Amino acid sequence: MPIRDWLAPITLVTVLAALLGTMYLGYTADPEKHLHDFPIALVNQDVGDTLAGKPTNLGAQISTALGDQVPAEKIDLRTVGINEAHRQLRNGEVYGAIIIPGDFTKRVAILGAASVVTGDVEQPMISVLTNPRAGTLAAQIMQTIADKAMTEVNTTVGTQLADQVRAAIGSTPLSGAAQLQLAEPIDVVVSAYHPLPEGTGQGLAAFFYTLVLLIVGFSGAMMINSLVDGSLGFVPAEYGPWHKPTTPARISRWRTLLIKWAIAVISAPLASAAFLAVGALLDMSIERPLMLFLYGTLAIIAIAVTGLSVMAAFGTAGLMINLIVFVVLGIPSSSGTIPLEATPRWIADMASFEPMHQIYLAVRAIMFFDGNLEAGLSRGLWMTIAGLAIGLVLGFAATHAYDLRGLHRLGLDHRQEPATVEGH
Repeated sequence: MPIRDWLAPITLVTVLAALLGTMYLGYTADPEKHLHDFPIALVNQDVGDTLAGKPTNLGAQISTALGDQVPAEKIDLRTVGINEAHRQLRNGEVYGAIIIPGDFTKRVAILGAASVVTGDVEQPMISVLTNPRAGTLAAQIMQTIADKAMTEVNTTVGTQLADQVRAAIGSTPLSGAAQLQLAEPIDVVVSAYHPLPEGTGQGLAAFFYTLVLLIVGFSGAMMINSLVDGSLGFVPAEYGPWHKPTTPARISRWRTLLIKWAIAVISAPLASAAFLAVGALLDMSIERPLMLFLYGTLAIIAIAVTGLSVMAAFGTAGLMINLIVFVVLGIPSSSGTIPLEATPRWIADMASFEPMHQIYLAVRAIMFFDGNLEAGLSRGLWMTIAGLAIGLVLGFAATHAYDLRGLHRLGLDHRQEPATVEGH
C-alpha cells in the first residue's frame, strides 16, 4: 500500500477530530459568555399606591429599570400580561418569568410605616418562575439572572425606602431590626412553573430519547446498507475469518435502494416500540406513549431513509456526510443540554436546519408539554416530514441518474441477463 494512500484516512480522522473539538468543546466552554436573546417574561401587575404623600407605582419603576439595566443583546426581556406569560411558559417559549404582584407598592408603603410604628407586616414579594420543562440548564441560568437582577432591585428599593423613613422620623435612630428589614425589603420567591415529574432525569430524558432515535436511524441505515450490499454481492460478506462468496446480483441502483428503504420502514416501528418498552421498564415518565411511538417511528424512518439516500448518492463518502450532519453538528445544536441562547451564535444558527434539533423539539413537546403543537411539536413534525421528503427525492434522483447514464454497480448492467453456456 503506497504512502499516499495512507494520507486520505489520516487526513479524514484529523479533520473529524478538529470538527468534533470545535463543535463539542465550543458549545460547552462558557454558556454565560455566549448568552444571547435569552427569553424571559416580565409581568407588572402592580396597581400602585401613595408613597411619601405621592401616587407611586414601584412595579412600573422596577420594570423600567430592569428593561434599562438588563443587557438587550443577552436577554430578551418580554413585558407581557400574566395570561400571556403563562401561555409562553406552557409552550416553552420563555425560560422563566418575573412577576410583580398587584399590591407591591402598597406592601412597600406598609413596610416603611412599620419601620416607624410597630406592628405585624408582610414583606413585599416578587415571584420568579423558572421553566424546567424547557431545559434544566436554562432554568439554572434563569435563576442566576433573576438573582442578580433582584439583588439590584432590593438595593434600589431599600435605599429609597430608607431615605423616606429617615425623612419621616428625623434624627430618631432606627432599630437594628428595622435597618435589616430596610436593607432587603423585598422577598424574592423562586419556584418552578409546572415542575417536572419523577422519571425524567431532571429534564434530560427528552434529549436522550431524541439521541437514541437519532442513533438507531443513523446506525440502522449503515447496517442496512452494509448487510443488503453484502447479500447482493456488492461488498464482501465476512464473518470473522470466514468469507461468504456471493455472485453480484444484476439489480439497478434504484431497486437496491427501494429494498433498503423497505427494510428501514419495517424496522422503524419495532425500534420505536422497543424504546417505549424499555422506558416503561425503567419507570420513565411518558404521558403520551402512543404519540411518542408514532413520532418516534416517523423520525427513525426519516433519518434512515435520508441516510441511505446519501450513501446511495455519494457512496463511501456518504458515511462521513451522514456522521457530520446527524451527529457531529446535530448534538451541539440540538438544545437538549444547553439552550441555543447560551451557545455561540453560529451553533445556534445551525439549529434552523439540523435534524436533531427538530426531533428534540417534537419529543420535548410530547414528553413535557402535553403534546402541544405550539410547544415545538408542529415545527418538529413538519421539519421531520420535510427531511423525509428530501431523502426520498435525493435517493430517487441520484439512483435514476446513475442508472440512466449506465453507471452500474461493479460495472454489471442490470438490463442484461448473464451469459449462459449451452451444453453439446
